[in-house]
Amino acid sequence: MSSVNSPARAAIMIIHLDMDAFFASVEQMDNPDLRGRPVIVGGSSDRGVVSTCSYEARAFGVHSAMPMVVARRLCPQAAIVRGNYRRYGELSNAIMASLRDFSPLVEPASVDEAYMDATGLERLFGPLDELMAAIKTRVFDVTGGLTCSVGAAPVKFLAKICSDVNKPNGVFILRPEEVDAFLCALPVGRIPGVGKRMVQSLQEMGIRTVGQLRHFSPEAMERRFGKWGGALYERVHGRDNRKVETGRAAKSESAECTFAEDTRDRDFLQRMLMAHAERVGTSLRKHGYKGRTVTLKVKFCDFKQVTRSRTLEEPINATETIFQIGCQLLAELSFPQPVRLIGLGVSGFDAPANQLFLPGTGKAAGQNLDPQVEEKRQKLDAALDSLRQKFGGQAVQRGRLFTLAQQESAPERVNNGKGDGLGKKPEGVKKSDGKPSS
Repeated sequence: MSSVNSPARAAIMIIHLDMDAFFASVEQMDNPDLRGRPVIVGGSSDRGVVSTCSYEARAFGVHSAMPMVVARRLCPQAAIVRGNYRRYGELSNAIMASLRDFSPLVEPASVDEAYMDATGLERLFGPLDELMAAIKTRVFDVTGGLTCSVGAAPVKFLAKICSDVNKPNGVFILRPEEVDAFLCALPVGRIPGVGKRMVQSLQEMGIRTVGQLRHFSPEAMERRFGKWGGALYERVHGRDNRKVETGRAAKSESAECTFAEDTRDRDFLQRMLMAHAERVGTSLRKHGYKGRTVTLKVKFCDFKQVTRSRTLEEPINATETIFQIGCQLLAELSFPQPVRLIGLGVSGFDAPANQLFLPGTGKAAGQNLDPQVEEKRQKLDAALDSLRQKFGGQAVQRGRLFTLAQQESAPERVNNGKGDGLGKKPEGVKKSDGKPSS
């Protein structure tokens, strides 16, 4: 694999654009009374979490995914708004369209960030710094006044790091000849994919910078961190073969919810799994996807999180099958603490039929599906989908969900992997655009 400093790749430059505190900035732009004030977007109850916050709120230590009760304690004067996700979606579409005016090679990474292949664009728009300034101006104009931060580098993960260097409203360009010096001085936690646990593990090894991590061989890193260790070795040497993809294939579809009160009630949790299986299955069928891996996600009241997965021989999208496997995974899970959140997802859309199975999954777990049962379930799903399409989403409901439909204690998040939360949503519900994740 060639280095970013090789002549063959020297001309490649990728831009990463990241909107500045997008949701909060939209609220401040649309409501002059919020300008200059700390603003937090998210659920207002103690069970809610921060979706995003303004830079004024970040000065008090507030950050995304923080429990709302903690955010209010840190910044009691903050204005908390539920958020207008339809508005965010409209602006996101305008931003992505404006980027395509510069290049057809634009890859939306989420509702508020995107990659663009800028290779060769200097012939049309002048030097790279002028192109990036033009992009920022265009985004400001099409959104009515929002700012963004833009980074440019020879590979994708470095471009993403660069967009964060001079936030907010900043620009940073990393030339190929500057990559080694930039990376060696970088804290290991700045590498995308290196989370808090890995940072702690590396620090226990005496490693704090990328330069220190470069002394390890790929074999040593794979022994320590598994498959990710090999990818990490490439990253710390500035290598990333991923291209800007304008049409990424879906990888997963999932739904999750946080409860108003922590619970150990397995019957209630199973009903929630049915609700999730219904939404996930409906979305998969709508977009023509089937997946082989079903994943259960559980977060306890102490915020510790566990996931359990099972991989099948055949791909599925039947609601009852997704639910059944989710319940099996739930039954195998002990509850050291009451449950705060539960989620269910399907992935492995393009997994090969004759894949290798981990212990406890797939064939080893006896997950052979009965073709006749699956056919009946698919016919039932098709009938229900047709009725809902004709008469509305609430026209017909499975019996297990009758009592659940009257409960309003479970804020839900349908996750399509983009973190966008687009679309009109009821109180306490954060809803996606319904497309499988990329």
